[in-house]
Amino acid sequence: MELVGKIIVIGQTESKGSKEFKIRQVVIQTDEQYPQTIPVQFTQDKCFVLDKYSIGDLVKIGINLRGAEWQGRYFANIQGWKIDKTDSLSLTAQNQMPDREAVNSNDDSDGLPF
Repeated sequence: MELVGKIIVIGQTESKGSKEFKIRQVVIQTDEQYPQTIPVQFTQDKCFVLDKYSIGDLVKIGINLRGAEWQGRYFANIQGWKIDKTDSLSLTAQNQMPDREAVNSNDDSDGLPF
């Protein structure tokens, strides 16, 4: 799966637990009718791929959805595995729905459902 958006936050690399598990979070905002603010975690050696990005960059992120259960509670996170810069044209084109009138303009029917 992929997410496309503008970087609004790049966190610092954090170490968790006794084994020093590394986590770094980036937050993107999508370009949709109702923009979404989505945090994506990069882990271990993938933390450093965020070093070459800045706030305001338009990016496409390859993601995996992860879930877990712990003591009867369920958790989910979005884990990034790849990130690439993109341009504003592909950002807009990928997130737009087709115009309903444009789709129906090629329809030769009289608009009846039968």
